[in-house]
Amino acid sequence: MTAVRTLRGPLLLTLTLLVAWQVLHQWAGDTALTAPLPTLEHLWEMIGQKRFLPHLSETGLAFLQALVIAWAGGVGIGVLLGGHRLTGEVAEPILVGLYSLPKITLYPVILLLFGLGMSAKVAFGALHGIIPVALFTMNAVRNVNRTYLRAGRAMRLSPAQTGWHVLIPATLPEIFTGLRIGFSLTLLGTMLGELFASQRGLGFLLMTAIDLNDVQTILAIAVLISLFAVAANSILLAIDKRLHRGAAA
Repeated sequence: MTAVRTLRGPLLLTLTLLVAWQVLHQWAGDTALTAPLPTLEHLWEMIGQKRFLPHLSETGLAFLQALVIAWAGGVGIGVLLGGHRLTGEVAEPILVGLYSLPKITLYPVILLLFGLGMSAKVAFGALHGIIPVALFTMNAVRNVNRTYLRAGRAMRLSPAQTGWHVLIPATLPEIFTGLRIGFSLTLLGTMLGELFASQRGLGFLLMTAIDLNDVQTILAIAVLISLFAVAANSILLAIDKRLHRGAAA
């Protein structure tokens, strides 16, 4: 019963979206919006084509590299800023300002620094994800209950033991929330990077389809990206909730 309740919400949402999609198709026609079933069939055909795999691999590799940089860099920066309160208080408004800045305005700078290709996509994706990870990590470290640290000192734990047995369990739920948000924004940044300056990848295929007014391919790629994003975020959200429940227990 628990599994049924868990799946009920996503299934109802999926069904609602499919019905809305079909209704919009009936109203707008194939030239503006292809029907769900032909779009899914076209997506399946695309996945079966040999020329599609290199584009999918390109996007996947760029996203994974950007995600590693965003997660590792964000956690590292956040720990350093959270551990030094004055530096963190100075850096926080700067990070918040950068976070609110439309990153697309920085894309010409990214292109000047990295040129066209994989490096620019990775850098642009990491740029989107690293700041929220850093902010969540900084606040998690800054707000650690000092009683835990005093207990660690009372037990004469080494710095490494304190980090492993005290800091990580105390900060992990909040840090993981930042990692989850960073995941979504890194994916967004990677796709934007492919849209504007790339000759391979799903973003390149999407821009080509837009230029050709190939509505079916546009929707098929959008569905593929959306399915991946929703599935991955659902898993991350479930882990996030479990970590927070464990911390509250």
